[in-house]
Amino acid sequence: MFSHQIIVDRLLKRRYVAAILAALPILSVAAPFAYVPNEGTGTVTVIDTADDSVVAEIPAGKKPRGLAAGSDQHWLYVSDQPNNSLQLIDMRTRTKAHSIPLGESPEGVSISTDGRWVVAAVEEKNEVAITDTRINKLAFTIPVKGKNPEHAVFSPDGRLIFVSAEEGDAIDIIDFSSRKQVAQVPVGARPRGIGFLPDSSRAYVATENSSEVYVIDTRDFSIMTKIKAGVRANGVAVHPDGSKVYISNGGAASVSVIDTTNNQIVATVAVGQRPWNMALTPDGKKLYVANGRSNSVSVIDTQLNTRLRDVAVGKLPWGVVIK
Repeated sequence: MFSHQIIVDRLLKRRYVAAILAALPILSVAAPFAYVPNEGTGTVTVIDTADDSVVAEIPAGKKPRGLAAGSDQHWLYVSDQPNNSLQLIDMRTRTKAHSIPLGESPEGVSISTDGRWVVAAVEEKNEVAITDTRINKLAFTIPVKGKNPEHAVFSPDGRLIFVSAEEGDAIDIIDFSSRKQVAQVPVGARPRGIGFLPDSSRAYVATENSSEVYVIDTRDFSIMTKIKAGVRANGVAVHPDGSKVYISNGGAASVSVIDTTNNQIVATVAVGQRPWNMALTPDGKKLYVANGRSNSVSVIDTQLNTRLRDVAVGKLPWGVVIK
């Protein structure tokens, strides 16, 4: 049986601990960072998405373009076009580590949802190069029929890779399990950015010279519809909930917002000059748009479809990835 004094002591101890816990600051999850490759300055700008401040500038080769972030938040994979390589940047120390040879003129880069594979479009070789992130070495390459591949993007389910043939006016479709191309879909002139709905059922493709967006059914590779976008439609970003698709219009200095329920443009947001590739925060609340000729990133509030601010970055920013 406890004595009266022991009970009093325990009550006082509990109150003391509760007071200490109440005085401690509430810990919050850090906001993700936006990484922006600047092909004119050979750097990657790091933006804290909590307040949109620039927190670092990382050397990244001669002409960094496509980029993807590893799921372990360790490695950032950046294509360096003149050096024909994939640069590895340590996201923890914000320093360049080493590089992986890919082939002549690598461009767009994406990573599989499970984080194991990084694919890069290799323009001059008309192929895609696949890096195994477990060992950070080139695993294999897959040839494509289209000329001058620009972007290579994994479907969220990891089943397919869509490749935009910049000079072939087509999308080359690779079955990843068989490691070979299984279809080619003709689209408008100079296809560029590609984005998938989260369930992998549809792909949206921007075609620059025809200023259109093609919607492709990933089950049978048929064209469901095409949408007239702004002048020189280029980059594609898909909202995490699949409700909206964003298209950057390089010649119109704007971003078109497509409602995926009816594939209609519901808003147009003015941004900087020559908007290129884009990325959304994981919660989908903000869209970051690289403006190649303005040397800036426009930040868009996706709930209000308004531009919040422009963030100065390096020269000729090519795209954005957020992690």
